[in-house]
Amino acid sequence: MSNALKAKIKQQVDFENPGIEAMLNLMVAADTVRTMSNRVLAVHEITGGQYNVLRILRGAGDAGHPRCEIAVRMIERAPDITRIIDRLEKQDLVIRDRADEDRRLSVTRISRKGLDLLERIEPELVKANHQFAKKLSAAEWIALTSLCEKIYAEQNETS
Repeated sequence: MSNALKAKIKQQVDFENPGIEAMLNLMVAADTVRTMSNRVLAVHEITGGQYNVLRILRGAGDAGHPRCEIAVRMIERAPDITRIIDRLEKQDLVIRDRADEDRRLSVTRISRKGLDLLERIEPELVKANHQFAKKLSAAEWIALTSLCEKIYAEQNETS
């Protein structure tokens, strides 16, 4: 067992089993990456959830997406997706329209201002991500990807 996690969370006793230690390590590592990203995003006055929505909408192109489609594509599930979109709309980063076929359906598209914001943010995130990239070899990153996919793949099949 590594002492790094025990020191990080100030735990004196050994973990119950390697699985618990691994899951806690995964959560601490994810928080470290999220904190770095949030620092970059805070300078641009948006949250990680808002950034994720903007990226999803950029990928949708001119067609945009309804709220429910945005929600299922989120990296971190956000129960307040409507409020996230509301905030982005107030900042003129997205545009919401009613669908012609079904006026009950609202479709959200990224605005030019939203695209410009992503263009400014992404080089900063790439630079920050390079700091993490140096910590592992390419083979280790590939192995980590495979392990992470094993953890969440079954959940995706049942949800």
